[in-house]
Amino acid sequence: MRRGIFVPYFCPAYLLMPLVMWVYTPVKSEILTLQSGNIDDILRNADVALVNFYADWCRFSQMLHPIFEEASNIIQEEYPDKNKVVFARVDCDQHSDIAQRYRISKYPTLKLFRNGMMMKREYRGQRSVTAIADYIRQQKSNPIREIGDLEELKTVDRSKRNIIGFFESKEIDNFRTFEKVANILHDDCVFLAAFGDVAKPERFSGDNVIYRPIGESAPDMVYLGSLTNFDLTFAWTQDKCVPLVREITFENGEELTEEGLPFLILFHLKDDTESLEKFQQEVARQLISEKGTINFLHADCEKFRHPLLHIQKTPADCPVIAIDSFRHMYVFSDFKDLSISGKLKQFVLDLHSGKLHREFHHGPDPTDVAPDQPTEDIISNPPESSFQKLAPSEHRYTILRRDRDEL
Repeated sequence: MRRGIFVPYFCPAYLLMPLVMWVYTPVKSEILTLQSGNIDDILRNADVALVNFYADWCRFSQMLHPIFEEASNIIQEEYPDKNKVVFARVDCDQHSDIAQRYRISKYPTLKLFRNGMMMKREYRGQRSVTAIADYIRQQKSNPIREIGDLEELKTVDRSKRNIIGFFESKEIDNFRTFEKVANILHDDCVFLAAFGDVAKPERFSGDNVIYRPIGESAPDMVYLGSLTNFDLTFAWTQDKCVPLVREITFENGEELTEEGLPFLILFHLKDDTESLEKFQQEVARQLISEKGTINFLHADCEKFRHPLLHIQKTPADCPVIAIDSFRHMYVFSDFKDLSISGKLKQFVLDLHSGKLHREFHHGPDPTDVAPDQPTEDIISNPPESSFQKLAPSEHRYTILRRDRDEL
């Protein structure tokens, strides 16, 4: 077998070619083939684009092709305007530069784009014609709820983050920017808008947008930038809708592991909001410069009993702070130490410097050991990663093997 060619054990090599040829026989598919010369123009001009990143030799890619094509045919009948919805594919063997650009780590990967911008959440639903078609219909639905009376704002769900816009009409650039932002961030915030006479009491200084955060008593925040500037509006809204400390669940665990960053996790009881608030404050105060090098997360102790047991803890021990490097788990000394200036930051820096891993193999650095304390008695013994098990299943994808430096 040639290197890089995947042949299922039940499929003799001489039968593989007929199988691939059958998979690629389209009925009337208009799936666009993307390459370096056309990808930017095609994606930028599409309201919504679903792109299949595949490899010919991958059996999961082969299985998906006819499903993807049939879903494309159905959706293109419903949205005949070619720029409204685009189905496209990238042969990652032929265009490895594109695969690297979009950080493809498994085949097949289905990523969603809006006006050329790749969405954070890829498609992870069922690989069926109905499921993929329904997914696109959902993406084309209006993400903004129109307010018919300002009294409705008194009943908005304060357990969610709300972005509320007040506009002269729907036919102006300010609202078009707001609509574009809502299309991208509707999974993270609830978007509402009022227009014309309904919005007039809130438009005393012109069109404006406010953020209504979680919590009944939390004050509104007003966007002070230009509403015609998409980059500024998007950056402000994303900052409000995507918290610095995110919750990890079994539903989003796969996508969080695929970001490739180690986890700093607070395990806390669901009703223990005090510990969560303190953790959020200290992350913002000590670790804002580390954003992009580690994911700040919180997890329900009851739901994640297994990772806790992995580090010899139970829900009764919560709140507990730990790092999962995807190789090992390391436990923060004591939640009470969170208030010690710089303690949490040093914990993260020790991960990046390799100190946590070095002490795993060789015991504490000499400068950290008391002169009369035997080193062999205090060598750390962190367990293997628990959250790595939430990574994409090899029964669903061909996972690319990439050597990763141990953290």
